[in-house]
Order: sequence, then C-alpha cells, then structure tokens
Amino acid sequence: MKRFLKIPVNPVEVRGGATVDDLVRQFSGISFQARSVGVAVEIWERMLGDEVVIFLGLAGAMVPAGMRKVVSYLLENRFVDCLVSTGANLFHDCHETLGYAHWKGTHNVDDMALKQESVDRIYDTFASEEEFQKTDDFIREFARELPQGEPFTTREFIGLLGRKLSGVAKHEGILTTAYKAGVPVYCPGLADSSIGIAIAAGRSRNENTVVFDIVADVMETAKLAAFVSSGVVYVGGGLPKNFIQQTEVTAPMMGLDVGGHKYAIQVITDPPHWGGLSGCTFEEAQSWGKIAPQASKVTVYSDATIALPIIATALAARRGDNLSARKLPKFESGRTLKVSY
Repeated sequence: MKRFLKIPVNPVEVRGGATVDDLVRQFSGISFQARSVGVAVEIWERMLGDEVVIFLGLAGAMVPAGMRKVVSYLLENRFVDCLVSTGANLFHDCHETLGYAHWKGTHNVDDMALKQESVDRIYDTFASEEEFQKTDDFIREFARELPQGEPFTTREFIGLLGRKLSGVAKHEGILTTAYKAGVPVYCPGLADSSIGIAIAAGRSRNENTVVFDIVADVMETAKLAAFVSSGVVYVGGGLPKNFIQQTEVTAPMMGLDVGGHKYAIQVITDPPHWGGLSGCTFEEAQSWGKIAPQASKVTVYSDATIALPIIATALAARRGDNLSARKLPKFESGRTLKVSY
C-alpha cells in the first residue's frame, strides 16, 4: 500500500494578491487537468534550461480567438525556436497585423443573415469578408513582387512575408516577431488557407508563378531535430503536430542520429479513442520512435485559449529566476537554413 500512497493531494489555497505563477505552482499539488498544467510549466521550464531546439505546433483558430500576442511573446522571448503553423493562423495574424480585427460575436445567430452582411463566423467570433479580401489583396500583391520561377520553402516565403509586414505593420504579430527574432516558421499546409487562395488568385491573373518546395521543408526540420536534442509543444493537433512528429522518422532515413523528442507537451481537446492524430497520446507516438523512451511528457486536456495564456504567463514569471542564460540556437536564413550555437 505504501508504495502507492506517497504524496498527498495538497488543496489549493485562495490567496489575495497571488500571481498566476503562484497559482500554477499550487496546481502541481492537486489533480486532473490543473495538475497537467502545472507539470506542463515544469517541463517547459526544464526545456529552457537544456540544450534543445524547441518546436511549437500551432493549430486551431488561435489568432481569431485572441492568442496572437501570446504566440508572439513565446517567439520574441525564445520560449520556442521554431514554429510550424496552419496557414489559417498565419493569414489571420497577417490580417490583424495590417490593422484589421476579429470581432466578438455569438454562435446563437442566423448564419444566413451573416452571409447577407458579408460577415464570416468562427464559432463565437466574427470577421468582415470585405476586410479579409483586403488582406488577400495584400498577399496577392506581395506574391507578385517576389522573384518568380524558383521554388521557395514555406520557411523562406513566410520569412519574406514577415519582412514585408514589418514595414507596414499597424500591430506586432507572429510573422513580424518571428522575422525580427530570426525564428524559422514553416507552414506545410500553406495551400489550405487564404494565403494559398490569394496566391492562386494572382496566378489566375498571370501575376505570379510562385511555387513551393515542401520536401525541402521536410529535410530542414529533420535537420533541426537532429542538431541537438529536441522538445515539442503542440497547441492542438492536425498537420503542424504531425509535421513536427515526423522529423524523428525522417532524420534516420537521411542518415541523421535522433532518439525521439526529449520533451513533449500538448494542449488538446481530442481524446485518443477516435484514432486521429490530434488526440494521439505521446505513448502511442513512442511506438513510432517520435518521442524518446524516457521523455518528459504531459498532455493537457483543455481549451488552448485557457491553458496557453496561463502556461505562458507562469513561464514568464519564472524566466528571471533561472532561464535568462539560455543557450539559444541561432539561425541563418536564406535559400537554405543554417543553425548553430
């Protein structure tokens, strides 16, 4: 019996004036998803004290939901070293960076009435289709300005887009922050977004011949995972999660030495029993060799708009204690990506 009954649950105390980090430290002593949040912060803190390349996978409508500044903070302060995102999040980030907004709405609405008013809905969030088209036009014009004929990696294309936005931005965003911080951003599903639509619209007018070398993205990210050890943080699942996970499968096929991601955190809502990747457990991923056998890992089952700001804020509070001297991977971006310490 004693081998199981070692650590008692320590009830949370309400303390006036307590910080987010104070509360999260108490989370580690209780149960359910609160404990998972506490463990996630502890694992992320250990990652920041180790020599690892930290990947962030970003899925779901995080930018329309208000997470733009949270992700920008993680990039600017190098809580992560590489971002893999859906195209939709990057489009919405571009939209807000240009000065447009997403609007508080409701899911209890006549969607045909929204259609008549050219208002798009993302659950309880609204957006102006007219303003979206202006962002489409910005991306279409940007694609027309690019050198034509030679394929881009998505990392290269997004870096150039971040540079372009930096010159006209009304607000700082994910793309501009990543560009200024020198953090590589990949988007393996670029065509599955309004960015792809805007490029297609331009090509239909003979304005661009932009094409992408997605395989080069696969090779670059595999090399990043093999540079030193790697850690992963997944917000949602889908394509970004799989793209980062597969680095540990691709690298050995390229003759690179990897042993699975050393640290792993995911904030998801999908359960594993449907068989989809978004709900895939890290234990299942270990059968593929994607997660190291002795990895520090945790899954937080929570709406990311709740968990991510709490985790990021707690990390921000701890950074001044023992994380300021982190040894950072440095990237040299061009047609190819070089990484060094």
